[in-house]
Amino acid sequence: MKHEPVDLSGVKTTRLDDRRNLVEAGQFGDTPAAGQSFAEWFESLPDVLAARSLRALVDAIVTAHEDERQVVFALGAHVIKCGLSPIVIDLMERNIVTCVALNGAGMVHDVEVALIGATSEDVGEGLIDGTFGMAAETGQLINTAACAASEMGAGLGATVGAELLDVGASHADLSILASGVRLEVPVTVHVALGTDIVHMQPTMDGSATGAATMNDFKLLTAVVADLGDGGVFVNVGSAVLLPEVFLKCLTVARNLGNEVERFTTANFDFIQHYRPGANVVSRPTAGPGSRGYAITGHHEIMVPLLAQAVVEGLRRM
Repeated sequence: MKHEPVDLSGVKTTRLDDRRNLVEAGQFGDTPAAGQSFAEWFESLPDVLAARSLRALVDAIVTAHEDERQVVFALGAHVIKCGLSPIVIDLMERNIVTCVALNGAGMVHDVEVALIGATSEDVGEGLIDGTFGMAAETGQLINTAACAASEMGAGLGATVGAELLDVGASHADLSILASGVRLEVPVTVHVALGTDIVHMQPTMDGSATGAATMNDFKLLTAVVADLGDGGVFVNVGSAVLLPEVFLKCLTVARNLGNEVERFTTANFDFIQHYRPGANVVSRPTAGPGSRGYAITGHHEIMVPLLAQAVVEGLRRM
């Protein structure tokens, strides 16, 4: 068949001012001004898309703090490698962040920073000669603490944090785990066996590590059970493990009869992945009164931005 070009003369048009528009001039951003405060700059952002989501998340965290609700930060290891531990610890000290969840790699980096003030080895270089992940001090402290936690029926995060304080780690002030013990803020660690460097070392006890991290799962579930009516859960940089843990915690909490509704979630990452989108942003907030946000950007920029906005929001209360 042959087709002739359509004749556009019969197309019907509408009036521009009769159309519903999604963006109006009042939502536009303001121009920069030298010397303005952070609060002024933050308010100058456009009231659209991610800027609107960020404002809404900040408001939710500020309100949660004022109402003494839970604010949970779930952090991938890259957050610690980006130098953001002091910011997270400050939010814990201000009683803004009420619980922190780490994966196993996050625990490893946190411990190494606490011990020597440095972390993040060259994986490719160490892989060649089999030395990758073989730092003795890291494995000794974590794996010994896991055995102690298992024997005591304690969580992995609190036990590792206490051990860092007990050995007088020279940079314990930069440790989220040690700060959790010092501030009595729960810091849980969620390990997938075989994924972390300490699992390769002879001090590793899989049974003990499994028991200790299971205790932390139960503790995080208790926190998530208290997330309703204004709490906030923020996942930063964990693409799989912590979103899966959160979904299971929420399921158990609701299964046990807790009404976990009307809360806010957010996922921060420089690439938005499927599982955080489904298991943090959309599925948990499908009930009435809950909201989920996906905000894309580099951790070393977005986490300080979020923290500063929250602190400024509290200052204006």
